[in-house]
Amino acid sequence: MILFFGTRPGKPETIKLLNATCPYCQLMGTLNAVTQKNYFHLFWIKLFKIYSNTTVECSHCKRGYYESEFTDEISRELSRIKK
Repeated sequence: MILFFGTRPGKPETIKLLNATCPYCQLMGTLNAVTQKNYFHLFWIKLFKIYSNTTVECSHCKRGYYESEFTDEISRELSRIKK
């Protein structure tokens, strides 16, 4: 019997952070958060989420931020929206 299993990324989810300020250009409402989730699959069917990765990019200055670089304001806004 042959089993096809592995990991594969899901669809990215984009959220606009309206109440957060970009730490670089200091403009409010220009940040977009993109969350990418990876799943374990068996026969191309998603079974469970392995991990997720969130990055934030400013639409004005194009500066990107990884999760380790999030300010308290960005983290609070993300947790408020995801609830």
